[in-house]
Amino acid sequence: MIYLQLFLSYLKIGFFGFGGGYAMISLIQNEIVVRNNWLTALELADIVAISQMTPGPIAINCATYVGYAVTGNVWGSLLATFAVCLPPLTIMTVITIFYRRLHDNYIVKSALSWMRPVMTGMIGAAALMFLNRETFVDWVSIVIFAVSFVAIWKKFNPILLLIIAAVAGILIY
Repeated sequence: MIYLQLFLSYLKIGFFGFGGGYAMISLIQNEIVVRNNWLTALELADIVAISQMTPGPIAINCATYVGYAVTGNVWGSLLATFAVCLPPLTIMTVITIFYRRLHDNYIVKSALSWMRPVMTGMIGAAALMFLNRETFVDWVSIVIFAVSFVAIWKKFNPILLLIIAAVAGILIY
């Protein structure tokens, strides 16, 4: 039963996760933490952090880790990963077939232009989701967040920032 629920949850995330991996985080949080109560917000925050640092798309990495965490085996990982990949693959295949006919269509252009602010809002919601007492444990976490935010805004090298953050985390915690 858990496998079917996991499959359907990630299938839903895959179908409605427009805007990329970061926009999908709020959907993942709602399905995994709020709706099904499979993981805590802190456990999901750890999974998201690991998913960001490992190669590949964050939503797929997250699905793989959550699938394993929920079922305790590799089959759950494979199922969640397959479920989150299936809808975009299907949708992109269909869109590719009809793209030549529809790319200049006013309705299609209008729909895509309205989706941009929605995607930005979903990414912002994902960021705000992690601003709570459970994930920001102390004032040091807030300082690390603020410094990282400013560094990215100032176009600091993200790889170097990851290395510095890892060393700081090891030294501080």
